[in-house]
Amino acid sequence: MAKKNGKSGKQARSGGTSGGMTYAESGVDIEAGDRTVDLIKGHLKRTYGPRVLGKHGAFAGCFRLDYNERLFKRNYKDPVLVACTDGVGTKVMLAVQMGIHDTIGQDCVAMNVNDMIVQGAEPLFFLDYVGVHKVVPEHMEQIVKGVADGCQLAGCALIGGETAEMPDVYKKGDYDLAGFAVGVCELKRVVDGQRVEAGDVILGLASSGIHSNGYSLVRAIIKQAKLDLDKTYPQLQADDAPERPLGLHLLEPTRIYSKQIVSLLRSYKVKKPIGGMAHITGGGLPGNVNRALHGGVNAKINLKSWDVPPLFKFLQKHGKVSDAEMLKVFNMGVGYTIIVRPHFAEAVIEKLKKQGENAFVMGKITPGTGKVILN
Repeated sequence: MAKKNGKSGKQARSGGTSGGMTYAESGVDIEAGDRTVDLIKGHLKRTYGPRVLGKHGAFAGCFRLDYNERLFKRNYKDPVLVACTDGVGTKVMLAVQMGIHDTIGQDCVAMNVNDMIVQGAEPLFFLDYVGVHKVVPEHMEQIVKGVADGCQLAGCALIGGETAEMPDVYKKGDYDLAGFAVGVCELKRVVDGQRVEAGDVILGLASSGIHSNGYSLVRAIIKQAKLDLDKTYPQLQADDAPERPLGLHLLEPTRIYSKQIVSLLRSYKVKKPIGGMAHITGGGLPGNVNRALHGGVNAKINLKSWDVPPLFKFLQKHGKVSDAEMLKVFNMGVGYTIIVRPHFAEAVIEKLKKQGENAFVMGKITPGTGKVILN
């Protein structure tokens, strides 16, 4: 976020010396907002590339679409801008409860850019919005650090944003975080699911955890089962990893797949082996893979083709949640899916594994009516 609300600043400075009420007395601290801008400046700048123009703190961010015109024209003859917006939901409430603010920003970036790359787009730039009870500059700096970390992982620039201090809307200590992203894709290479065919293979990419959906149910389970966020539960500990309390498992940032997917798509200059993709968010596999299909095919997913991470089993057990409900709410260990021509599947898996992804075959496409069948 590059600026504090400009109109609020003008209102605050127009009074205060006449003995009347001040903006600070109403709950909005302009000085804290200005200090936040100074603290976050470095985080924004580390995401900049040569296409970012203008100064920090301007009223809007500028991004040169045709930087290195020869390179741009080689990659995009008929460019289409792709935009999306999303937030992190009630996961932010756990961040507040744990007092950990430097990871939730990556979640916000991931929820946007992972949606964008489904269409085959390259993320270009990102904007964030934070609505907060009270601006605490050190907390704001941590939030923006997480956003900048996410932008670096995604390969996009954080060129601006907004902080809104609204003590009448948010409770003490609370805040909300949302983002907006813009990317670009070549028109002829937009991925829209229309080329999916019977016989295609469905690949899964492992998630890093719950990601950023289903946290209202997570919080309800914690409350009902009286789980302790600060407690270390043996069921959640991996043999080769340091012990972590439940709260840190739940705050594990959403995995960002953009660089890997963009690289994969660009590795095929002429052929188009990928017919559809899906970011597994709210609605789980059945509510998202169907969005990568057209009305003439079904997706048959083998639920035994991957190991469900212990965290999901832990929550299901303590919440007494049915299998069907878990599959409808959570990603169950699969954060992203790719539908690929069968004779390209092995090569695509190899390309993704070289980039550090855990990719695996999880199903196939059959003739049908646009449904997802779990078996």
